[in-house]
Amino acid sequence: MPKTQPSIKVRHAVATWSEDAPRGAVSAFCKQHNVSRAWFYQVRAAAKKVGPVKALEKKPPIALTQPKATPDSMTDLLLGTRAELEDAGFDHGPLSVMAKLRRQGFTTPSRATVARIFSRAGVVVPEPRKKPRSAYIRFTYPQPNSCWQIDSTEWVLADGTKVAIFQLVDDHSRMALASLAASGETSEAALRIVATAIDRHGLPQRFLSDNGASFNPTRRGKRGALVEFLKAQGVEPITGKPYKPTTQGKNERFHQTLHKYLHRQPAASSLAVLQAQIDVFDHYYNTEREHQALVPGMTPQEAWDATPRAPAPTPPEPEKPMRTSRSSTQRKVQKNGNVTVLGTQFRMGTDYISTTVNIMHDDVQIMFFDTFGTEIISHPIPPKGQRYVGNDQPRGFKAAPTTILRRRKTTSDTIRPPQSPASPNIELSTER
Repeated sequence: MPKTQPSIKVRHAVATWSEDAPRGAVSAFCKQHNVSRAWFYQVRAAAKKVGPVKALEKKPPIALTQPKATPDSMTDLLLGTRAELEDAGFDHGPLSVMAKLRRQGFTTPSRATVARIFSRAGVVVPEPRKKPRSAYIRFTYPQPNSCWQIDSTEWVLADGTKVAIFQLVDDHSRMALASLAASGETSEAALRIVATAIDRHGLPQRFLSDNGASFNPTRRGKRGALVEFLKAQGVEPITGKPYKPTTQGKNERFHQTLHKYLHRQPAASSLAVLQAQIDVFDHYYNTEREHQALVPGMTPQEAWDATPRAPAPTPPEPEKPMRTSRSSTQRKVQKNGNVTVLGTQFRMGTDYISTTVNIMHDDVQIMFFDTFGTEIISHPIPPKGQRYVGNDQPRGFKAAPTTILRRRKTTSDTIRPPQSPASPNIELSTER
């Protein structure tokens, strides 16, 4: 090869070299133009193969070896693992693929190299306008059980029935503490999943949710069963601002990962089948999937085990009710068998229609007596906003005279104790 690239005229002379040139002409030509005989005959061979004009094109040098190139076997393994994760419904980005292979004992290329391999293979969609990870400011509680997050997401069964999936995660470790497939977003289902998580992992210090009626309707001026249950355990219930779902962002992102998995599974025919699918997902999510928000290479279960749990809160001491002086009044039983007092209708029964009853109440209890001084029934003072209190009998029930006398005698001898403030009488919400 010549030390310097020869001019186009020299290459043209070689490419169009006459076949009947005299002996020694090639050596003289190479010496005159400072080119090697090997280069001369390479150009001559190219001219015979592709033509004189094509042989004049200059080509960049090609390295004989590429020691830093990713082997084809590793490229095939990366693409195959990505396809496997995608078919199963799991995350299949470069970090997820690398994590799975590392746990199988493979040494993988860098994230940038894997991303380039996926781009060249055409299996990813470029998103140049996507917000970079460095733009986010993350907040994480320092220990497991410092704070739990709960939320629910909607799903549809095979027959078109809409159901709710509750997901409860730990803020520090991102571990899925419990998941529940329920017929709807009700406070009964919320209590069930929280009780399950507490049995498995202990009590959290704080409990974050949105302002849904089944979770925490405090901002709406109402009392919720889940809130009262948590307060009785010493747990602090907190909520995000209305219409600000980013406060529960960890749980919202958890929904996306679950949906991606469920879309790849056969449509569930029942809640039991759906629950089984969710349980498989939770196991994979906790023990096999390296979470990108944690220390590199760590799963939620490993993050949970790496740090001591936050100490459990101390349940509050039950408040002793402060009784004030009793008040008494009289009311006439209405035609529907009810008496209205303190803004609440109390059921007396149809046997007391048009009769006058004496009422005595304080801050804890309310009692009703007939004109002979016999107690009819007593109740704890209902919470503010409760409009109706029954008499433990079906609506329209009319007791036989002997039953009434027996009931009067029993209730006059023994007065019902007031209900404990730690477990108030609260109706479970059936809608959000």
